[in-house]
Amino acid sequence: MKAVDEKTLSNFIQNLLDGNFYEAHEDLEAIWFARRFEDSDEIKLIKGFINASVSFELKKKGKETQAEKVWQNYLKYLPLLDEVYSTHKEKYIYISKIINDLKNKKIEYKKKDIYEKFL
Repeated sequence: MKAVDEKTLSNFIQNLLDGNFYEAHEDLEAIWFARRFEDSDEIKLIKGFINASVSFELKKKGKETQAEKVWQNYLKYLPLLDEVYSTHKEKYIYISKIINDLKNKKIEYKKKDIYEKFL
């Protein structure tokens, strides 16, 4: 069982901010895949974050319909943010803010200076 760790979460954030959405997906996939059969809100939330990064990658490739479908999967898991008990909860909240800001174009990837405090 692969534990959720700060380095992996920081790598995920860095890849999101750099616009490396496929790599961001890969960062969390290593955790999720090993634990995908667990009935854990934290693992389901991580699956949601993976879906968000996949959605961004699809959008970057011009696949709008597929991106929106995967985005809906992210939204399905997002309410777990309020329920999850984890030592990483603050970082999960931060990740969800970055994802929201990227989706709403409040920030552009590669313009990340305001977000680097958690890296």
